[in-house]
Amino acid sequence: MTRAARTTFGWLIAVALAAALAALIAGLVTRERVRAGLAESVMADARLRAALLDSELARYRLMPLALADDRDVVAALVGTAGAARTLDRKLEALAAATGASVVYVVDARGIAIAASNWRTPVSFVGNDYRFRRYVREAQRTGSAAQFARGTVSGRPGLFFARRASAGGVVVVKLEFDRIQADWARAGGDTFVEDREGIVMVSSRPEWVFTRTRPIDARHLAELRADASLSDAALRPLPAMRDSITARVPAAQPGWTLTLRRAAAPLVWPSVRIAAIGAALAVFAVGALAWGLGQRAALARRRTAELEAAVAARTAALTREIEERAASEARAAELREGLRQANRLATLGQVTASVAHETAQPVAAIRTYAQTSATLLDRGETEAVRDNLATIARLSDRIGTATERLRGFARRRPGPLRPVPLAEVVEGAALILKEQLRGVTYRAPAIDTELQVIGGRVRLEQVLVNLMQNALEALRDRPDPRLTLTVDDEPQRVVLAVEDNGPGIPADLAERLFTPFVTSRAEGLGLGLVIAQDIMVEMGGSLRHVTTPAGARFEIEMVRA
Repeated sequence: MTRAARTTFGWLIAVALAAALAALIAGLVTRERVRAGLAESVMADARLRAALLDSELARYRLMPLALADDRDVVAALVGTAGAARTLDRKLEALAAATGASVVYVVDARGIAIAASNWRTPVSFVGNDYRFRRYVREAQRTGSAAQFARGTVSGRPGLFFARRASAGGVVVVKLEFDRIQADWARAGGDTFVEDREGIVMVSSRPEWVFTRTRPIDARHLAELRADASLSDAALRPLPAMRDSITARVPAAQPGWTLTLRRAAAPLVWPSVRIAAIGAALAVFAVGALAWGLGQRAALARRRTAELEAAVAARTAALTREIEERAASEARAAELREGLRQANRLATLGQVTASVAHETAQPVAAIRTYAQTSATLLDRGETEAVRDNLATIARLSDRIGTATERLRGFARRRPGPLRPVPLAEVVEGAALILKEQLRGVTYRAPAIDTELQVIGGRVRLEQVLVNLMQNALEALRDRPDPRLTLTVDDEPQRVVLAVEDNGPGIPADLAERLFTPFVTSRAEGLGLGLVIAQDIMVEMGGSLRHVTTPAGARFEIEMVRA
C-alpha cells in the first residue's frame, strides 16, 4: 500500500470513528431526553390512576356511615322481631345496586346477624367475626378499615367498618377486580402498597399480597395471621430492570400507588435511530419526531380515557348522594304524613267521647248561671260567688279536654324534651274516657316526678293506639279488663298495656310491625308500624310480649 493510500485509509478510519462518536453522543442525548419525557408521561398516568382509585374508595367509604343510623339496622341490633330478615333483604338490594362485594352487620358480640349474601350457601349470617381487627377497632374507636383475605370467599378486599348507633358494627367489603382490569388494559405494571410495603391492589392480580421490601420473620407471621393469609403469601415483589417508575399517594391512609413501565423497549430504539441519524440526519430526525409524536398521542389518549373514567365515576357518586338525600327527605315527609293520618283517624273515633265529655259541663254551667240570676235578685251574693267558682272549674274541664285534642291533631308535635309520664297516661285516658265505660280499667299511681324523654303528643299517640286496639279486642268479652303497669328502671322506663282479650294469632305475631298486616277487616295495618317508628325516633322501642292469655305490649322509654 502506498503512502497516499495509507493516508486516505487513515482519514477514512478517522471519519468513521468521528461518525461513530457523534452517533454515540447523539444516542446518549436522545436516550436521556426520551427518558425524561417518558417519566413525565408515567407520572401523569399514575396520578390519573390514583384519582380513579380514590373515587372508588370514596364511594364505598360512605356506605357504612349512611347505614350506621339506619332504622332497620337499629331495629335488628336491639332484637326487634323479624327485623333481621328485613335487614337481610335491604342489604341484598343495596349490594346489588352499588356493586359492593358484600354488606353485613355484626352485633356487639361480633356475630353476624344480617348479610347481603344471606340467600347463598356461603352466607355470613351466624359467623363469629370477633377475630377480625376491623371489627374490634370499629367497636373501640367508631370506624376502621383493613385489607384482608375473606375467610369464606377466599378473595382479597378492603373492609370498611363503622360502629352503629345501637351497638354492633356495619361492614362493607370492596373488591378491586374492575379497577385492576382497567389498569391492565392501560399498560404498564400498577400496584398499590400500604405503609408496611404489602401490595393491596395490582394490575397483575398474582402480585396481591406480595411485599416490596424485607420484613422480619416474626412480623411476617403476624401480618399473615392478621389478614388470614397462607404461608406462601407475602413473597417478594418481582423486580423490573431499567424501568420508568412513578409513585403517588392514594386517599386511603398509608397507601401509595406505583406505576412502572419498561424503559429498554422504548429508549434503545431511539438510540439506534440516533446512531443511524449521524449518517442520515434528515431521516433520523423525521423518524424521531414521528416516534415522539406517537408516544405523545398515546399518552394524551390514555390521559383522556382516565379523565373521562374519573369524571363519570365522580358524577355517578354525586348523583347517588343526591338521590339518597332526596329519598330520605321523601321518606321523612311520608312518615310524618302517616302519623298525622293515624292521629286524625283516632280523633274521628273519639268524637263521641269528646261530645259526651263537654256536654255535661256545658249543661251544668247553664244551670248555675240561671240559678245565680235568681240568687242575685235575692241578694245572696255568697251563694253567687260559689256558683261562679263552680262555673270556672267546669270551664277548665272543657278547656283541658279540647286542648288535649288540639295538641293531638297537630302535624308537627315539637322537639324531644322531658315529659311527665303521669300526664301522658292521664291524657290518653281522657281521650278514650267514653270508650273505657264498662271496662275494668286499672292504671298505677305514677309519681309526678317521673319523667321520660319524648314528646307528649307523640307518646299519647302511641299509648292511645295500643289502648284503642285493646278496647276493640275486648268488645265481645263479658268481663273486659285493661291494665297499665309501669316498671321504673335506673336508665329506662317500661309502660305495659295488657288486656284479657283473645290475644294475637301466632301466624301474625312475627309480622305485627310490618306495614299493612292486621287481623281486623276494617284495619289498615299501619298503627303499630307508625307507633314503633315514633318510639325508635325517641330512642325507645315498642314490642309485643307473648302471654298465656290476652295481649301485652311494652313501651320502652329513656328516663329523663
